[in-house]
Amino acid sequence: MSTAAPAKLPARSEVPAQDCWDLSSLFTGDEGWESDFNLLESKIPRFETFRGRLGESAATLAEALNFDNEFDLIAERLGTYAFLKTTEDQGDSKYQGMKSRFQNLAVRAGQAASYMRPELLALDAAAMATLIEDPAVAPFKLQLERLVRFRPHTLTDNEERLLAMQGEMASAAGNAFRQLNDADLRFGEIEDHKGRTVELSHATFGQLLISPERKVRCGAFHQYYKQFAEHENTFAATLCGSVQRDVYYAKARNYDSSLQSALFPDNVPVDVYDNLISAVRGSLPAVHHYLDVRRRKMGLKDIHHYDTYVPILSNIEKHHTWDQAVDVVLESLKPLGEEYTTTLAKGLRGRWSDRYPNRGKQSGAFSCGSFAGDPYILMNFKPEVLNDVFTLTHEAGHSMHSWYSSRNQPFQYYNYTIFVAEVASTFNEQLLTDHLIKNAADDNERAYLINNELDSIRATVVRQTMFAEFEKKTHEMAEAGEPLTVASFRAAYRELLEAYFGPDFVIDKELELECFRIPHFYRAFYVYKYATGLSAAVALSRRVLEGGPAELSDYLSFLKGGCSKDPLDLLRDAGVDMTSPEPVAKTLEHFRTLTEELDQLL
Repeated sequence: MSTAAPAKLPARSEVPAQDCWDLSSLFTGDEGWESDFNLLESKIPRFETFRGRLGESAATLAEALNFDNEFDLIAERLGTYAFLKTTEDQGDSKYQGMKSRFQNLAVRAGQAASYMRPELLALDAAAMATLIEDPAVAPFKLQLERLVRFRPHTLTDNEERLLAMQGEMASAAGNAFRQLNDADLRFGEIEDHKGRTVELSHATFGQLLISPERKVRCGAFHQYYKQFAEHENTFAATLCGSVQRDVYYAKARNYDSSLQSALFPDNVPVDVYDNLISAVRGSLPAVHHYLDVRRRKMGLKDIHHYDTYVPILSNIEKHHTWDQAVDVVLESLKPLGEEYTTTLAKGLRGRWSDRYPNRGKQSGAFSCGSFAGDPYILMNFKPEVLNDVFTLTHEAGHSMHSWYSSRNQPFQYYNYTIFVAEVASTFNEQLLTDHLIKNAADDNERAYLINNELDSIRATVVRQTMFAEFEKKTHEMAEAGEPLTVASFRAAYRELLEAYFGPDFVIDKELELECFRIPHFYRAFYVYKYATGLSAAVALSRRVLEGGPAELSDYLSFLKGGCSKDPLDLLRDAGVDMTSPEPVAKTLEHFRTLTEELDQLL
């Protein structure tokens, strides 16, 4: 038995500079941040000088909008720098304090500017139309047109004030869920497949579900959900409160439904949501077939939910240094052209990325782009984990999206919406998967990579669509006056489990309780974007790989588009129509083909 001490993470001060990001594109140091912070704070009173004057002339409106834009540009740099510094070492109180000071300033600025939106919407429609067409406000025309869309859903000043005052009460259900889920639940201890006693938690539950020993997976599953069963009435009450909040605000703002209310800001028709569900529903036999392939290849008589996360092949080992991972990513992205790969190479081999774990560093990974600075990437890269190579190309996709949009759009139109954000990142994952499968060393490695792709599509398209359908169903129940109780929530979720997993899948009764533990259900109608995003990425990646210069140009134009058009229009121009069920159906046809190939390889 080895007596070597476990490796300790280095302190932030011990990490070599070349492995850390260089934030000088934002500020060369804290002194510059402090100077701009004081400058921005001094500008807040100027908001008041425009109050009551926004409609007096196009020149005045243009002056106000330019000031607001310039204010936000400085604020973005300040906020981005402070946030990134806090992630380097979350125990560093200096940067936590800096972030807190910025947040306080942002709140004060938001309060000072809060009159602008309602004042503009209160203008006579004809007068507003005249202002919008004036050349003086041309740089903000689209911004104002988008604002006017909200006129039917904006109330009187007093009504808006009352709704705003309800903010803290409206967040009570979500806060209660987080306290119960994150602080109060205790899952006990469990033995893993190596005989070690580990504390069962939200984090270790996911790790235990990929254990090669089924008894460990099964034991973790039942022990974990025991806590949810013991608190199911409280969970049902909090979820009911969250749904009722959404229904209330939709009715108050004159929307036809809470779903329409959620889709309205992105100008996404309800049909897009419904088409997603119908397309996935129509392809469920392919999902059921994959689950049966998984059961057979794992040598199981029956298959449960706790058997769906462990890789079918778990003996594949791949090791990549940072430079090797960058090489693989860049090679896979060659279809995107020289500008894309050269720019990304400079960033990843330079100082865009904070590469490795250190003591106190934020976990996970993210990309954080801004208009003025480099599109930074936080990683906790581990050379022995193949998934970290996928994470790197995923975050690189976000960063290059930010790089292109900030260089091709003005500040007010550069920041792309969440609806399209996941397209650029999962597009890169598709190209990496295609490259690795084509260059697999043998059938085992090829099968491992195909299995990884299948599980990614199932988790992102199929599972998230099931979640989206549950959100739609429960909100429709509330809107129809049906009771939302433990029994009705569990029954609605059970129906979906049976449909999505199929007749030959064993659904443990505890799995019905999953509907109470998904955080997204407490901020509904977001998860569908994961499914539409990956479906769009699959379609666009096929189009670029199989096409020529025109198809590549269409995709790069999408990356350059920021939010200069509505999300659906940006994607349509790139070559995929998300108002049609076809992209989702084709993604699941790709899933079916890969399942057949996996069945033959194993």
